[in-house]
Parts: sequence; structure tokens; C-alpha cells
Amino acid sequence: MSLIITLVLAGLVGWIASMLMKTDGEMGWISNVVVGIIGGFIGTWLFGFISPATPTDNGLSVMGIVVGVIGASIAIFVWKMISGRRAI
Repeated sequence: MSLIITLVLAGLVGWIASMLMKTDGEMGWISNVVVGIIGGFIGTWLFGFISPATPTDNGLSVMGIVVGVIGASIAIFVWKMISGRRAI
């Protein structure tokens, strides 16, 4: 059951980040989940001292979701820079 919760939270985080980065029309639900998981790892790596629980480890907290969204937004930004698309 925890895997399902993790995937749902990662999808939510990825979807919020794609809305903020204005890439929602380009991304499907699988991309949102992947970006959410990657964002959770990036957010934990950058901001782990603020909120040790992130969406990728079932940290159902507001701060964990915020950290995940920030990390997912960074992941989308980097992907757009690498792929040659306009970043913002």
C-alpha cells in the first residue's frame, strides 16, 4: 500500500510542478510521476535539513510536498535546458 501512496504523491508533486513550470500540456501522468519522484530526491538532497520526509518516502506533510515541488521544478527546468527548449 505504501508504494501506491508514494506514486500518488509523486504524481501530485509532478503535476503541481508541471503547472508551475507551464509544461502541463506536454506531460502525461507517467511523466508527472517520474518528475515527482526525481523531484523528491532532488528536494531531499537540497533541502533535507528543512524537511526530512519527502513525498517519495511517504512523508505526507505540507513541507515534504513543498520540497518535492521545488525539486521537481528544478528537474523540469534542467530537462528543458538540456533538451534545448525555452526554460521559462
